[in-house]
This record gives sequence, C-alpha cells and structure tokens, in this order.
Amino acid sequence: MFDYYIEGIGVIAAILTTSAFVPQAYKIYKGGISDGVSLTMYFVMLIGVAFWLVYGILINKFAIILANTVTLVLQILIIYFKLNHRNKTE
Repeated sequence: MFDYYIEGIGVIAAILTTSAFVPQAYKIYKGGISDGVSLTMYFVMLIGVAFWLVYGILINKFAIILANTVTLVLQILIIYFKLNHRNKTE
C-alpha cells in the first residue's frame, strides 16, 4: 500500500514538472517567436531527459517514464520550432 503513495507522489511531481514546458511550447507555436529560446539549453535538457527516460525504463518506474516521455516530446517540439525559423519580425 505504501508503494502506491510513493508512486502517487512521483506522478504528481511528473505532472507538475513536465507541464512547465507546455507554456513555452505553446507560446512558440502560436506566436512563432523563439528568439528568447536557448537552443543549447534545450539540446542539453533533451539529452538529460533521454537518459532519465532510459533510467526509468531500466528501474521500471511509471512516474519517471511518464514524465520524461512527455517532456522529451515537448522539448523536441520546441527544438523543431526553433530550428524551423518560426520567428516573426516585429
């Protein structure tokens, strides 16, 4: 029973930390402006998140797998938008 509480805390943490990337991805997608986005930071984060995902898979922890899968997708989208020069001139 106690393991479910621990996993629940992990899922809540996963939802909160992963959702932090949603506003950035949405802003770039809708506004087309990615000037303030550091491509280097997102590449480094992408590599780190990929390692976290592998780690989660290896230890079979749902919260880690969930958070890092969604975060990986969001970061790939942000990098995609940045690389495709979606910047609008003001």
